[in-house]
Amino acid sequence: MSEGSKGSSLAFGQVVIGPPGSGKTTYCHGMQEFMGRIGRKVTVVNLDPANEVMPYQCAVDIAELITLPDAMENLKLGPNGGLIYCMEYLEANFDWLQEKLAAFRGHYYLFDCPGQVELYTHHDALKNVFAQLAKWNFRLAAVHLVDSHYCTDPGKFISVLCTSLSTMLHVELPHVNVLSKMDLIEQYGKLAFNLDYYTEVLDLSYLVDHLASDPFFRNYRRLNEKLVEVIEDYSLVSFVPLNIQDKESMRQVMQAVDKANGYSFGDQEHRSLEALMSAAVGADFHFTSTLAVQEKYVQSQDKAVEEEVMDL
Repeated sequence: MSEGSKGSSLAFGQVVIGPPGSGKTTYCHGMQEFMGRIGRKVTVVNLDPANEVMPYQCAVDIAELITLPDAMENLKLGPNGGLIYCMEYLEANFDWLQEKLAAFRGHYYLFDCPGQVELYTHHDALKNVFAQLAKWNFRLAAVHLVDSHYCTDPGKFISVLCTSLSTMLHVELPHVNVLSKMDLIEQYGKLAFNLDYYTEVLDLSYLVDHLASDPFFRNYRRLNEKLVEVIEDYSLVSFVPLNIQDKESMRQVMQAVDKANGYSFGDQEHRSLEALMSAAVGADFHFTSTLAVQEKYVQSQDKAVEEEVMDL
């Protein structure tokens, strides 16, 4: 795994990013178990110095190098400043990371990353870590988790789209945006549009019109129109829905990530031509997945309405 070594074998993996509470650690745990069941050797790397409780089997832990409480106490920093310092410290100690990862050659890597949004939108430390991994022949995809409850609030959803777009442009990795906690979406309230509107990020002018019905957002219509124009001009953001409890949903997210980082076409799994073509051809699984989640959501909404009618 020497730097710039062309002859060394490729290593594949995911960097799991997203805001606090989006389910990154739960995702790593679920994906580790799921991939293990299909025979893939998985190594989970914890890069979050604030992560004290890890349900997964952690092979490499940044806590061996530095922890957030130590950085805060010794340098008199707050949580945000401490996290940034920890990532800069990791960047300055690439040799430690390289030595730790070298012990797991031939494995598939899941990098559990911190939840501070600034690290993915404009700070360079983690971006430089990912770039260094690429020099070590890692083929990574960024899995950006977003809590699905933001879909129930048009204003927050536009904010999420802006953050996702900014992250995609800054991190500079193949990117898969994931709407997490889809099994809980019916608890968050009624969606203004069908679920595929949010996963495919369809005509956002309808979302602006919906916002305009709110007296508060009516004054900011022009601003929201411009934000929406930026998102649509790039035309990069879409989402894959995820229910961590559903094996089919996990498989579909895994397939999307495998296509993004090139694992489907790598030399670690000798697939038949038919399997290779099915991975390369269309993304019909994404549409099917969205339909399945939408059907469950509509059924739960219909049941709630029926219960209200019965109460009357």
